[in-house]
Amino acid sequence: MTAIPPPPAGRELSNPPSDGISNLRFSNHSDHLLVSSWDKTVRLYDASANVLRGEFVHGGPVLDCCFHDDSSGFSVSVDNTVRRLVFNHNKEDILGKHDAPVRCVEYSYAAGQLITGSWDKTLKCWDPRGASGQEHTLVGTYPQPERVYSLSLVGNRLVVATAGRHVNVYDLRNMSQPEQRRESSLKYQTRCVRCYPNGTGYALSSVEGRVAMEFFDPSEASQAKKYAFKCHRKSEAGRDIVYPVNAIAFHPIYGTFATGGCDGYVNVWDGNNKKRLYQYSKYPTSIAALSFSRDGRLLAVASSYTFEEGDKPHEPDAIYVRSVNEIEVKPKPKVYPNPPT
Repeated sequence: MTAIPPPPAGRELSNPPSDGISNLRFSNHSDHLLVSSWDKTVRLYDASANVLRGEFVHGGPVLDCCFHDDSSGFSVSVDNTVRRLVFNHNKEDILGKHDAPVRCVEYSYAAGQLITGSWDKTLKCWDPRGASGQEHTLVGTYPQPERVYSLSLVGNRLVVATAGRHVNVYDLRNMSQPEQRRESSLKYQTRCVRCYPNGTGYALSSVEGRVAMEFFDPSEASQAKKYAFKCHRKSEAGRDIVYPVNAIAFHPIYGTFATGGCDGYVNVWDGNNKKRLYQYSKYPTSIAALSFSRDGRLLAVASSYTFEEGDKPHEPDAIYVRSVNEIEVKPKPKVYPNPPT
């Protein structure tokens, strides 16, 4: 009997969220996948076994989630709360609150702190080892120029992207003020920021089908390397149709990266050689989030309408887990022409 090959989109996880998927993330320790949704839940899946391991219900839509370790994680919600989730006991507690919906959460292994960004125009740092309650866990509150839209960490560096195209770069060891204050090099609203795994810079995507590749080093030589490129677009009847780029995920081994757009496509890019390596076949609706597993063997894809065209009939929200083939993500060596003899 011949084995049935997996469908081109990847394996669809059973028991998906019943409303828009705001984010999904693989654990750093296993193939567990944490998923936050507008249906007010955070779900924990074993992506390899296709099993729903746990579910937490919040007081409002959940806008982001992240792992602490394999047995616990964190989530942030439209109800202004920051929560700690303990998977084995299926219990949760409120670490603290913002004054408006909380959009992003990241856990820093380097600092042992949780960082949250909110539409109240602040970042907050928390020590999750403290007892529950803000008075025990809040380390500091740091005003931002605008509402926080996206956060990313690499080592002790934190990149904060806000409304108004502001980008602040912090050193977690000194949060009193940003190390660098920047403006996005893209003309339109920022959708996602993700740091390069090698710590030298970050990729930033916008609602207008573009990605900027940026470098931390302020020297002229480093800044000369930055560039931006168009993606997630199509031409129809002589018109360019442009889609938001909602998601960026870096491959942990090769440093190449995937982007997901409202066109339903996932593209894989080699940023160093400025080339597209691969395009996966189209998904049913917008790509809301992407995450590679810790070893880069799996890619989780949230196919979930992001309401960029308002309320309209759309495909059901789904999570696909695809096996990644090396050819899709490994940079191709540069081919130099033979020197004339």
